Amino acid sequence: MVTKRATKAHDTGTRLRLMEATAQIIREEGYAAATSRRVAAVAGVKSALVYYYFPTMDDLFIAVLRAGAEKALDRMRQALTADDPLQVLWDINTDARFTQLNTEFMALANHRKAVGVELKAFAERVRDIETAAVTLVLRSCGVDLDRYPPVVVSMLLTGASRILCNEGAVGMRQGHAELRAFVQDLMGRYRPAVVSPGVGTAPVRDPAQ
Repeated sequence: MVTKRATKAHDTGTRLRLMEATAQIIREEGYAAATSRRVAAVAGVKSALVYYYFPTMDDLFIAVLRAGAEKALDRMRQALTADDPLQVLWDINTDARFTQLNTEFMALANHRKAVGVELKAFAERVRDIETAAVTLVLRSCGVDLDRYPPVVVSMLLTGASRILCNEGAVGMRQGHAELRAFVQDLMGRYRPAVVSPGVGTAPVRDPAQ
């Protein structure tokens, strides 16, 4: 007889295969190609099993989004303890594997409200982490946080990186080398400063200088 543990493991394995197949299809062919039949074919299971594990396609899309979101958030949290938080955030946001799937989910959210709600929650958590990391850097460098709000700096940094990915996906390269060089130079000016005990804080600096 098949044990309950074996059955549960099989169910978990099948569910995971369906999620992985969905992510693969979205990444390689776009969200519109991720139909129940296509997902089942890539996962190597009968199409009826898609709705056995996921009552609706929205449920499947949200499961894939949540799984990817947790991995992305774990990676982003590393920026909070990294020696160079800004570089970590830049590397993550210029990674096509991260941005490509996210871009497809953004497009999907325009057609599926439930996915949009989930994506908004994820985006807010991402911004919180990015802002916290930038705050640590700017404060360490003595930057006036009222004049240069960390949330704005983080949006400019990540926005620039996503422009590179989105344009690069269609072969657009004009200005990319210059933008990368500019960002690298700017980040180099604001590496986290290590303040020795009793020395005090760094003098206030102007990012525009």
